[in-house]
Amino acid sequence: MFRARPRPRAVLPLSRPRPRPRPRPSRRGLASARFSLSWLWRCWLGISAWGWRGIASLWLRLSRPQHQLQLQPQPQPWPRPQPWPQLRPQRRLKPRPQLLPELAEGTRGAAAPAAPAAAPSARASPGPGAGGDARPRTLGGRSGTVSGPGPSADSRVSPAGKAQEALQERYQMGSLLGSGGFGSVFSGTRLADGAPVAIKCVPRDRIQHWGDLPNGVRAPLEIVLLDKVSTGFRGVIQLLDWFELPSCFLLVLERPERCQDLSDFLADRKFLPEDEARELFLQVLEAVQHCSSCGVLHRDIKPANIIIDLDSGQLKLIDFGCGTFLQDAVYTRFAGTRSYSPPEWTYRKCYHGEAATIWSLGILLYQMVCGKHPFKKGRDIIWGQLKFPQGLSQECQDVISSCLSMHSLDRPSVEDLFYEPWLQGVQLP
Repeated sequence: MFRARPRPRAVLPLSRPRPRPRPRPSRRGLASARFSLSWLWRCWLGISAWGWRGIASLWLRLSRPQHQLQLQPQPQPWPRPQPWPQLRPQRRLKPRPQLLPELAEGTRGAAAPAAPAAAPSARASPGPGAGGDARPRTLGGRSGTVSGPGPSADSRVSPAGKAQEALQERYQMGSLLGSGGFGSVFSGTRLADGAPVAIKCVPRDRIQHWGDLPNGVRAPLEIVLLDKVSTGFRGVIQLLDWFELPSCFLLVLERPERCQDLSDFLADRKFLPEDEARELFLQVLEAVQHCSSCGVLHRDIKPANIIIDLDSGQLKLIDFGCGTFLQDAVYTRFAGTRSYSPPEWTYRKCYHGEAATIWSLGILLYQMVCGKHPFKKGRDIIWGQLKFPQGLSQECQDVISSCLSMHSLDRPSVEDLFYEPWLQGVQLP
């Protein structure tokens, strides 16, 4: 048998490898290529334009005359950004004190500081006009000035000249000690015995309230109140003389040889020990009690209106420009310092005289023993809480807390404060 030969397999032709497809350029690549070409083209155009522009401008500058080149304005530098202004509360500038014409002569010398003038009072009947007679007045028989409402008997001398002569004969004007919104205070010397005095000048146009003296003479309310309390009591400043001039009123007040107001006294010492503060506060209470017995309400008790005799330690209450007559009814007009006003004035726009005085006394005592205002100088009075320093006795804290009660009926009276345990056993100078 024959084996069948295997049929030869068909040899397939070798297949060629398929060529790999070329990668197509992506859209991002095309865009970047176009962007690069356009960017290079724009850069070349900008550089060429800048070059041609610089060449052209240089050629134009060189072709101009010399005088035109000098008149060409120079480019201003770009202004730097300025910082935002800080918003600060505007401070009211005090009016600059000026010497009046009738006081310009003979003002020389210096003396210890005295109290500045204060704001006007808030209750009195209206007074005479601005064109009153200029004449010196007598004050309760204690002064040696010429009395009488009429002009001088000597027709050759005007009333203003007569008053000026009386002032120059009795007192020597000195330098300016202080000023406020309603007057200026000058130092002076009494020629009779050389005693230092303070001469307060109050312009006539700033006087809003007037009153009657016991002899029937019409005068500013401050003079009337000082006449009532100046009865030899050492805790209140004494009014020695007063003069009426066409443009102002002059008040001659006593002035200790070495004195300082309580605000400067506290600024130098920060705060006072309790023993020293107790003596000074008790003197203030006696001065307030004396004014109340005379029917006078001060209404501006604060450290700046209290002076201390540095030699004797005697305290004196000064500046009755905000004062008025004491009454049992409520007051509906405020006069004094806003940061010392009681909370009932903020709530109801009315207050009682004694309750408002006790509130200011509490702030005064806090400033003595703590060295600062208890309510951030008038802010946060309604909901403010008292914070006492460590080491302050509980008796002193009780006096301050009772005086600064939010309800006026909860505050003690002046007589009640004398019986406080903290104020017992004090010997005054």
